[in-house]
This record gives sequence, structure tokens and C-alpha cells, in this order.
Amino acid sequence: MSGNVPAGINPDIPNVARMYDYYLGGRDNFASDRAAAEKIIELGRQMGNDAREIARANRAFLGRAVGSLAATGIRQFLDIGAGLPTQDNVHQVAKRHATDSRVAYVDNDPVVLNHARALLARDSDVITVEGDLRDADAIFDNPDITSHLDFSRPIAVLLVAILHFVPDNDEAAGIVGQVKKRLRPGDYLVLSHVSAGTTTQRDAQEGQRVYSATTSGGIAHRGYAEIFPYFDGLELLPPGLVPVADWKPAVPPGPDTDFDRPGILGAVARVPG
Repeated sequence: MSGNVPAGINPDIPNVARMYDYYLGGRDNFASDRAAAEKIIELGRQMGNDAREIARANRAFLGRAVGSLAATGIRQFLDIGAGLPTQDNVHQVAKRHATDSRVAYVDNDPVVLNHARALLARDSDVITVEGDLRDADAIFDNPDITSHLDFSRPIAVLLVAILHFVPDNDEAAGIVGQVKKRLRPGDYLVLSHVSAGTTTQRDAQEGQRVYSATTSGGIAHRGYAEIFPYFDGLELLPPGLVPVADWKPAVPPGPDTDFDRPGILGAVARVPG
């Protein structure tokens, strides 16, 4: 990353958004981010996984989910924990289906905010707002967001590859509960989360040590049984909660779907009524 470092940023402390950017082949990262990401890549290699491939699969899931919802008529998207802009961002996918789609990106990282605002300055249908996942009510009540999105009309809220950076299980569940309380019948929740699979305790601890040194303060390797309850009270769209590479609209999981392999699980769900 070149140029001035934004105020409030310590380039010597790895940041999960910039590490994810590195996994995806981006250039918006510092040496500390690359070093931490390489440790995760090497750990994954030892486990027979590819962190870059997992990141790309998650990004592709995001695109398919947004495209599927846009095709059904959803025109509003609230992306919480949006991360750094890359290819096929939410607004780009949505606008391919409907040019009047409106998107609000939310993040708490100054680097993310600076880059997103610079990139999207000319698009009045897209805004970038500072906000913290841990205070969902403040996000939903933010006047910039409430003036940009009409919560009386259907909306899709995205929590994509972000909740695993909330290490406490009760807090993570509470965040999802807070979000669901703000949704209305006909709204959607798009969620993906790192899955532990059959990761050994030793390997999980190694990954935890890397992420504990980042600005997120840690990572939680939850399994299917811990992630599935996030969708309580919602109607899961087929194929349900599956590895993100296997998520395709209305296509049921195949017999070779591997829930034991570490990676990311994802799903799209609708608020009934």
C-alpha cells in the first residue's frame, strides 16, 4: 500500500480487512497484513486447505447471493463489515440487475472507509458509513443510512465473513439477534462464517494466535451446530447453510457436500410473514 497512512491506523498491526484483501490478490495492505496472512496461508497448506481459495469462494458466494436477491426484486442492501472494495462489489452486482439498486456499506476501519468513499464518490446510490458491528442499533438508526435506505421496503442485510471476528459466542449470537429484531417480513439476511470443520484444537489455536495479534483481537472457529442457530426464526432459502462454494440458488446440497472440511459456511434467509 502506498500513500499516506490514514489517521488512527497503525500499519504495524495486522488488520483482518486488509488481510482478506491480500488473500484476494489486492494491493490495499501493509507488510504486517501480508506477513500475518502468509502465516494463515501456510497453516492452511499444512491442513490441506488454501486460504486464498476459501476467500475467493466466499467472495463468489456474496456475488451469487446478491445477484439472486436482486433478480427477485430486492433493491436495497446494507452490507455490515463490508471490507475493502474489490471486484464485483455488492453495488456492482445489484446494479447489473437493476440500475436503481441502493447500497449502504458499513465498516469501522479508516482504511476501508477512505478507499470506499474515494471509489464511490460519484455514485449517489451508494454510501459508505462508519459503524461498528457490535452496535447494530446504531447502524440501523444512523441518519445517513435511514435517509439513504427505506426500511419500510424490503432490504437485504449482509453479515458476510465478519461474525467470526467476534470471539465471544454469546456476543456473536446477540449481534445476530439485534439485527434480526430490526428486520421486517420480506427482508433478507445473508450470512457467512468461518467453519471449524474437523480442525484440530492445535491447528485452531495456531490460527487464533495469528488473529489475536490483529485489530480484531481474535477469531472464532465455530462449527455448523453453532452457526445454524443464527437463522432461528427465518426461512432458509435452498440450499440452506452449506459451504460457500456449494451455495447456488435453489440447488439442494449434493451427496458430496463436505461439512467437515474447514472453510466458510454461508446461507441466505428470509424473514417470514
